[in-house]
Amino acid sequence: MSYPPPLYDGPHGEVSATVRPGGSEPDLVYPNGNRVHYLATGEGSGGLFGLYRWEFSEAVSGPGPHFHRTIAESFYILTGEVKVYDGNAWVTARPGDFLHVPPGGLHGFRNESGAEASMLLHFAPGAPREAYFEGLDRLARGEEWTKDEYAAFMAEHDNFWEE
Repeated sequence: MSYPPPLYDGPHGEVSATVRPGGSEPDLVYPNGNRVHYLATGEGSGGLFGLYRWEFSEAVSGPGPHFHRTIAESFYILTGEVKVYDGNAWVTARPGDFLHVPPGGLHGFRNESGAEASMLLHFAPGAPREAYFEGLDRLARGEEWTKDEYAAFMAEHDNFWEE
């Protein structure tokens, strides 16, 4: 394997880094208390990746088995315990545990511990996951969608559910 083609060809480096302090307010707070921090959006990374800090409240929550056709997704557990589905079984993940899911890989995650937990979610290439997270928030707040609207939303955001 070799390095990919250059993405920058300037003669000198440029000042282009961004910093987000750890104490920043979440970008999205769900009715159940879960919080999402948009650390690096697909748009902000030029489509290379998206990185989000997901902070679970004590409430039981998280998606069941699903897959994506266009993006890989990775999980790195920061605090607490998170159940992750690796395509075969639900496994209890703890701080320092990592799960990588290539495009097409079945996966899921949920907090069943009754305590807070947090993790990093990484998507590559970068996709507009913010719109997906915000749509889920609208659903959680009681916005009503028809079955067809829900199916179109999931397809638009590359979410395909499995039982």
